[in-house]
Order: sequence, then C-alpha cells, then structure tokens
Amino acid sequence: MIMVVALALAGAVQGGVSSAQTADAGRQLLFYNHAYGVLDRETADAIEHSAYLRDFANFQIRTTTGSGGQTWTGRYLMGRETYLELFGVGDVPGKDGTLGSTGMGVSTERKGDLATVLARLREQGVGDPIEFQQTRDFGDGVPVPWFDAVFTTDQYDLFGAWGMEYRPEYFADPRGNTEPAAHPGDVGRERYLPDAYRDHLMRDVTGIRLAVTARDLANTVPLLKAGGFAVRSLPDGGAVAKGGGTTLRFDAVPLDQVGLRQVEMSLNGPVSYRHEERIGHSVLAVGPGPRAVWTFEEQDRPAPR
Repeated sequence: MIMVVALALAGAVQGGVSSAQTADAGRQLLFYNHAYGVLDRETADAIEHSAYLRDFANFQIRTTTGSGGQTWTGRYLMGRETYLELFGVGDVPGKDGTLGSTGMGVSTERKGDLATVLARLREQGVGDPIEFQQTRDFGDGVPVPWFDAVFTTDQYDLFGAWGMEYRPEYFADPRGNTEPAAHPGDVGRERYLPDAYRDHLMRDVTGIRLAVTARDLANTVPLLKAGGFAVRSLPDGGAVAKGGGTTLRFDAVPLDQVGLRQVEMSLNGPVSYRHEERIGHSVLAVGPGPRAVWTFEEQDRPAPR
C-alpha cells in the first residue's frame, strides 16, 4: 500500500465504509499486517540478491499494480500472518520513494471491524478520517477490489499508517491464491498469506522499530488506539504500541533522520547457534533461540546542499 497513491485517489471514494456500533469497545480490532521501508540502493540491491534471505524466509520480489495503474516493486519477506516490504530509492512513486520513507498497515481479522475503527476514531476527535479502496491488477488488466483502508489524515512527512480490511472479492478471486475462510467473516492475515513460510526459518514479524517525525507519530497514535493497541508515550517523545503479539516502537526524530531501524522476527523453531548476515548497511542476527533481529544502520543519505 503506497501512501501517495492512496491519498491522491481517496477523495473519490469517501464514505466507502459504513458506520458501526462500538459496544465491543475493549476488543482489539487492528493487528500488525506489514510495514515497509525505503533503503539506499546498495542495501536494497544486497537484499534483492541475497541467497541467505531466500533460505531464511519466504522471499519474493514482486511488482504490484494498484489503483490508478500505479506500480511499485518490492522485496518481500512473508510470514504466517505478517510480512515485511522493502524498497530501494525510487522503487515507489512520489515522495514515498524517498530514502527513509516508511509506512505500516494494520488490519482487521473479522469482516466489518474497520467500520468500528472509524467510529472509534470519530469518538477520539478525528473528525474526518479518509477512506480509500485499493485494487490489485494481476497483469491481465482486470483489477479486483483488494482492501478498504482508512487514514487519519492526508498530511504526512515520510511515514504513514493505515487501517485496512481485505475485501471478500479478493478472497473469492482465484488469482489471489488465498485460503478458505476458517470461520464466518474471516478476512484475516493468515488466510491472506501463503503457507510457504513453513519451509523456512522465519515465522512472523514480532516487532518493528521506526524513526518518524513527531507530526507523523501524532497522526498514527489515534489509529493504533482505535484499533485496540496499548500505546505508551516515551520520555524522549517516542511511543510504544503493543497488541496481538507485535510490539511497535516509534522514535521521534528530525525529518533527516527518519527510517526503518529494526525488525524482530519469530522463527518456526529454536536454533542452537547465532548467525550474523551482513546485507548492505544492515545486519540480520539469527538465534540462538527462536528469534531473529534485523538491524538497519545509517543509510547513504545524500550530502546536504
């Protein structure tokens, strides 16, 4: 999901998600789905050509065509319920292709929960959330509705978060290669993602650390709270949000320091060793035990003029 593309088209589909009652106000509605980061070209290329990553995870390189015919090419590490999307500078259109740009989708597990998120946002004082429907074209020129989304604002620096709910049309389309519903109203992440993670070490993303501006963080907190995350402010101006087995950490930084900093992942089983794999300006440390930590170092930012 690309912020610039979505927000450019959102005005045409305002009102696409109905309102809902909030009787179940204590239930978590949104869960970490995926995050993306734009890296320097050396790191992005190293990720793309890494033989280790192809063994470590269900690794894919894919060009996607979304609403309005916009395309983006990403490197994907796919888990059981969650995934990670990585770009090089310019791999996505507009300012979302800028070095340090990041984004995150948090999604529902049950059909209709996004409408309740909208109601909760309005209760928090977010008066005019932006609704948007993303489509996907599988290359045959016949787009299918992919997911509904909601943003708290159309004003952001280099990070944006959105709530999302997969569309029944997407699950019904055989081109999506999705799984049957596990229960009525199942629009969950595990149904959406393939089971190829079982053949690799990586199971799921359990933690994300992002450096974002204070404005972008302030725009994100209402969405996370509306989705049921427990959000705690940090003394340095950042925040930590926990829910659904994933920890989201946000460092508040100046615009020239934003970017993806760290990803924590669970493994399908514990390993007895520690392996460190250097990939461009990043280090993936696997084990010992059932976890891995991928740390992204300072990227090659352009010299100031």
